[in-house]
Amino acid sequence: MKTKNKIPMRQCTGCREMKNKKEMIRVLKTAEDEIVLDVTGKKNGRGAYICFSRECLEKARKNHGLERSLKASIPEEVYESLEKEFDSIGEQ
Repeated sequence: MKTKNKIPMRQCTGCREMKNKKEMIRVLKTAEDEIVLDVTGKKNGRGAYICFSRECLEKARKNHGLERSLKASIPEEVYESLEKEFDSIGEQ
């Protein structure tokens, strides 16, 4: 008999809910201290996860969830670029 595969769960830095990894988007801090959106979920670096909702991005911004998860201070320009990338992904 085949056993069921384990589903990887991650916590959203905005709403703090545990969800399936595939249902979330990964924000990544690279070795060069860049903060980027990782749509593949496979790039190297420290990652934090956010739900596909704009509200969760705003909550993560307000409660400094991304900064805490990535262990780095995040400038305002990075949040703005994340919002633009978030919008372009939402349109697809």
